Amino acid sequence: MTYLSQSDVSALEATALKAADYLDACDAGARTVRLDPTYYQACGNLLMKIFLMADAHQNFPELLERSSAAREVAEAVDINHRIMLSRVGYYSELSLILNRASL
Repeated sequence: MTYLSQSDVSALEATALKAADYLDACDAGARTVRLDPTYYQACGNLLMKIFLMADAHQNFPELLERSSAAREVAEAVDINHRIMLSRVGYYSELSLILNRASL
């Protein structure tokens, strides 16, 4: 796990805020911004990477309260984490079942 200083977290929060603001503006109908699909995807990917590196619930609670896009990305990261834990925990059992089924 990477250690992040408070200044690192602050910089990530500023970046995440900009990305989430763009996503929210586009999701609201892009009245105040120009919709650019490539930039939209890049903002989503960036937000995902930030939340994978720094726990969003612990480090960015104000952002999650303010931004629906940030909440959705944080939820996706949480779901991914639970799936990965389940896969590691149940992989051998699942593999055995699949091998039996394929015979």
